[in-house]
Amino acid sequence: MSQNPATETAPSRVRLPRAGQSKGQWKVDGHEPLNHNEEFKAESNPLDVRQRVIDTYSKLGLESIPTDDLHGRFRWLGVYTQRKQGIDARQTSKLDADALSDDYFMMRVRIDGQQLTLDQVRTLGGIGVDFARETADITDRQNIQFHWLRVEDLPEIWTRLAAVGLSTTEACGDTPRGFLVSPVAGIAADEIIDPTPQARAIAERWIGDESFANLPRKFKTALTGHPSLDVVHEINDISFVGVQHPELGAGYDLWVGGALSTTPRLAERLGAFVTPEQAVEVWAGVTGIFRDYGYRKQRTKARLKFLLAEWGPEKFREVLETEYLGYRLADGPAPARPTGSAEHLGVHQQKDGRAYVGFAPVVGRLSGTLLNQIADLAEAAGSGRIAFTVKQKILVLDVDPEKVDQLVAGMDAIGLTAHPSPFRQATMACTGIEFCKLAFVETKGLAARTITDLEQRLGDVELDRPISLNINGCPNSCARIQIADIGLKGQLAGDDFAFQVHLGGGLASADREEAGLGRTVRGLKVTADDLPDYVERVTRNYLSHREGDETFAEWAHRAEEDVLR
Repeated sequence: MSQNPATETAPSRVRLPRAGQSKGQWKVDGHEPLNHNEEFKAESNPLDVRQRVIDTYSKLGLESIPTDDLHGRFRWLGVYTQRKQGIDARQTSKLDADALSDDYFMMRVRIDGQQLTLDQVRTLGGIGVDFARETADITDRQNIQFHWLRVEDLPEIWTRLAAVGLSTTEACGDTPRGFLVSPVAGIAADEIIDPTPQARAIAERWIGDESFANLPRKFKTALTGHPSLDVVHEINDISFVGVQHPELGAGYDLWVGGALSTTPRLAERLGAFVTPEQAVEVWAGVTGIFRDYGYRKQRTKARLKFLLAEWGPEKFREVLETEYLGYRLADGPAPARPTGSAEHLGVHQQKDGRAYVGFAPVVGRLSGTLLNQIADLAEAAGSGRIAFTVKQKILVLDVDPEKVDQLVAGMDAIGLTAHPSPFRQATMACTGIEFCKLAFVETKGLAARTITDLEQRLGDVELDRPISLNINGCPNSCARIQIADIGLKGQLAGDDFAFQVHLGGGLASADREEAGLGRTVRGLKVTADDLPDYVERVTRNYLSHREGDETFAEWAHRAEEDVLR
């Protein structure tokens, strides 16, 4: 399953710095900081800001926080200032961070793919109720995100999280962000390997360690042993994908260099097989390459994908083996074509005879009260664990088979269905202008209204597979617009706000052999008001013009532009 990032119009190749110019690579150009972000990281370990929050800022308030801590180092604690309410979207790209920022904070709690205990779920729910005005969103990286937090409350929130084994350390910043891990690791009857021990070992050894607290930019990790390939491994900086080696047994195929944002690039296989025992040091080796050779001069070119584009997978593997591991990794097989659904919705049997059940919130939006209700319903069904997915869904694990119907009915009563419509199942949205300082348009509320509208408009239409709709408030693709059937990028177009449309993107799945980025249609812009009309129109055009069992993506890449408008 070697993949090429070729696509019709979406960028498939990143532009590299000019030869001979300093790129800010520590092992080539030295450690001299070349921009202000590098300067404040070099001054001291950004993680040290936690103690200043506890000792000073939480006592003296917002005005006591220096800018480099407020808009810089706080990110190492998973904390950002949120967007000030009422600022017109036209000011998004004109105002500085201080002018855009509210007196309140957004916080991400890193989950690292943990299957959460009910104590952990209730702790998160309590934070949502007590401090976050009932906000609690599942992100597409399996984290929980709160809003409306005050700096005065951060120490108490951290204390509550630590008491149940959770943390916000390095949930943001130029760090190893929260890991993606198969939400059914260890319980799925058909998994190739359980990656839980490797994910925990990497996190315990390296998260919060100063060795990797100053990377060129963010660094994203994914691990799965499930045959559905349920962690979007093609768009992470490093991914361990479960495979069966003919001589060495179950282990991982190693992928590096994936990322989306404004210059999307799909990850590439190194052709290397990683045994479970090698995973921690291989992760550290790849992360070390990024730290030492990543481009630090320009933040727009500081992700690992740019280094991989220059080196290629062969050189990358050679440097990993010779400079960082000291031994050669075995060659290994590519993952098999995915089978099953990576959504994990509905009722499934576990390997121990119990069941897990997947439910669909509307674009990941929960609340503190809902988290507490979920914990109560799970407990009543014999479960002690829940998990989040990379598609903003929630799974209840270890359910007594005779209590499945009771759980499904109870969750449905609080708005969480195990059998969602195709539109509720396949729609994702980022935070949007409601809280994000980078956004131009609303996303979460728009997505919810669009889902309701499409359920009415297309309720009588039979779709043999959902058509994914990903809505992003800015060009940065937090909602993965380039790998959706229909991806919408919010932008300012002249004096109006509209979405640029990407069509036919997707990752490897049971319906798609290889990942590919979406295409754009010249001049096509869709407003929020026109969004339901557009999705209905293009869906009906697809159903009318597709050939045989053709997927939406296959049709969208070959269709004439007039039927895509």
